[in-house]
Amino acid sequence: MFAVLKKELKSYFYTPIGYIFISLFLIAMSFVFYNFTFTQGQLHFEYVIWDSTVVLTFLIPVITMRMFSEEKKSGTDQLLITSPKSIFSIVIGKFLAATVVTIVSCLLMFIYYGILSKFGHVSIVEPLVAMLGFLLLSMAFISFGMFASALTEHQVIAAIIPIAFFLMLSFLNLQNGIFKLFSLTEMYQKFPLGIISLKEVVGYLSFIFLFVFLTIIILQRRKSIK
Repeated sequence: MFAVLKKELKSYFYTPIGYIFISLFLIAMSFVFYNFTFTQGQLHFEYVIWDSTVVLTFLIPVITMRMFSEEKKSGTDQLLITSPKSIFSIVIGKFLAATVVTIVSCLLMFIYYGILSKFGHVSIVEPLVAMLGFLLLSMAFISFGMFASALTEHQVIAAIIPIAFFLMLSFLNLQNGIFKLFSLTEMYQKFPLGIISLKEVVGYLSFIFLFVFLTIIILQRRKSIK
């Protein structure tokens, strides 16, 4: 697992991919920050983080679309499947590498916290809890994006599938009734209030485990066929 993690991190930071993701993330974050603080005059950094969740819908596929689809198209997935490393370690290694890139982006977001602190007292508890929820939401998106990448050899399709899925989940957030239970953004709403709810944490972890497990099943099935 750690060998795969190291290899994937190199692919992110020894190539432009990781830097493109972080740059796009910070550019989008800058627009949200400007709109929320300078336009509306707000100093609540936790709500800046909340408004930034929409960015994940379009940026997470940037780092997940190539996870397995690129290797499947080039034929190098055969080396992965037949390697002595277990499918579990490969999937977890790739998942953790994408998570590390996201964590780096999240840490850089606190640059804006420092800017806000120059204008007045800014609480740290709510932003930290909001960031925890943001990271859980990001990991949920990564798990599904990885699953989508395992389904197809086309990177564009591997990006479109999660974007469409995430938009559908956002739409469910606007609906009433049982559909709201399946909305990832609905589960996020307590975090900016400084509330760590076991129900929401378990919901995110369950979503993550489900799609990591489904990705493993897909690759294991491909291995058995080969």
